[in-house]
Amino acid sequence: QVQLAESGGGLVQAGGSLRLSCAASGRTFSSYFMGWFRQTPGKEEREFVAAISWAYGSTYYADSVKGRFTISRDSAKNMVYLQMNSLKPEDTAGYYCAARRYSAATRAPQYDYWGQGTQVTVSS
Repeated sequence: QVQLAESGGGLVQAGGSLRLSCAASGRTFSSYFMGWFRQTPGKEEREFVAAISWAYGSTYYADSVKGRFTISRDSAKNMVYLQMNSLKPEDTAGYYCAARRYSAATRAPQYDYWGQGTQVTVSS
C-alpha cells in the first residue's frame, strides 16, 4: 500500500521561499513518477505543478512555475521535494504529492496515489 505524506507548507510573503517534502512508503518506487499538484477552493481538478521520474530524475514543470520551482527526489530516503522560490500570491493553494507507475502525466486523474496535502499561503 503506497502512502504519501506531505509537509513543509505555511505562510510566506511574496518573493519568499518554501520547501515542501513528500515522504513515500509502501513500495519500491523505482518505476514510479512522482508529481506535485495544487488546488484552490472552487477548482474541480487539481492543477499540475511538477513531476519527476524516480528512476531517471527527468523533470516536468507547469509553465506557471518554470524557473521558480524545482522538484527533486532522494532515493535513499524515499523523499520527494518541491523547492518553491519567488513565490507569488497566486501560488496560494493546497499542495498535494501524487504517484503513478511507469510514465509521466500532467493530469490529476492519471495518478493513483495521493497524500493528504499541505497548505501554502503567500501574502502580498
